[in-house]
Amino acid sequence: MTSADLTNPPATQGLTTDWRDLLALTKPRVMTLVVFTGLCGMLAAPVRLPLVLGFTAILCIALGAGAAAALNQWYESDLDAKMKRTAARPLPAGRMDRQTALHFAVGLGAFSVLLMGLATNALAAGILALSILFYVLVYTVWLKRRTAQNIVIGGAAGAFPPLIGWAAATGDVTLLPVLLFAIIFLWTPPHFWALSLFIKSDYAAAGVPMLPVTAGLKTTRRHVALYTLPMIVAAVAPWPLGLTGAIYGVSAVVLSALFLVLALRVLANDATDPAAMRPEKNLFAYSIVYLFALFGALVADRLLLSGG
Repeated sequence: MTSADLTNPPATQGLTTDWRDLLALTKPRVMTLVVFTGLCGMLAAPVRLPLVLGFTAILCIALGAGAAAALNQWYESDLDAKMKRTAARPLPAGRMDRQTALHFAVGLGAFSVLLMGLATNALAAGILALSILFYVLVYTVWLKRRTAQNIVIGGAAGAFPPLIGWAAATGDVTLLPVLLFAIIFLWTPPHFWALSLFIKSDYAAAGVPMLPVTAGLKTTRRHVALYTLPMIVAAVAPWPLGLTGAIYGVSAVVLSALFLVLALRVLANDATDPAAMRPEKNLFAYSIVYLFALFGALVADRLLLSGG
């Protein structure tokens, strides 16, 4: 990125920023899943935080995720301008200047980490800071424009919330939150590759080396199916390891079996036209439901096991 890239383009000078554009920078739809998994990590923990502190911890996770998303959009505004699904975002659409976005993102991130440390503990604040830095520096800056493995490694950024929620409640990290991290980490590639299959042209136009662009549709479909297998192992593992009960275990088996069926349908599809990629669209949509349902089952299981 050149020094010219870091200055405001003439078309955005003197803009009055709308609060809705600031909210859009935080990617609120994505944040919903982040907040939910963070909350589930907290509720699955053996320690209950007071309501005010618990709410504050979840707020910090949301603010931290929003800050990371805003920094991502600040850095990638040139890419966003080249893709149909992102061209209407505040920066590429010219509704906000880059300096405002940067100040907002950095301030939001610093505030979220500081508040988490004051409200809960240093471990939770440290993991929150690590998650923001990982998403921005490792995924956005280092990997995304350089390698088709961007989403494989970078997916770790979205896997931190349950660890943060657990650490906020307990002050430590044990095997169960590590497995929750692993579930999201392994879920991310098939989730995003399913999406990238039917929006391949967007990534190609922007020069982003997503797997369908660099390796083709057939290879990507094979990777979707292959990555589904270790994800299922991680999802079911808490049950035989005695970390959860049958409510979670049975739910994980059923939900994961359906995920596998949809992944195999993607593998069997040979369509090249996005309009014919119904299996890919079905898997992408279900993958979101899958994570919500899986983590919801975890909380139900843990609360029933603990008696409330």
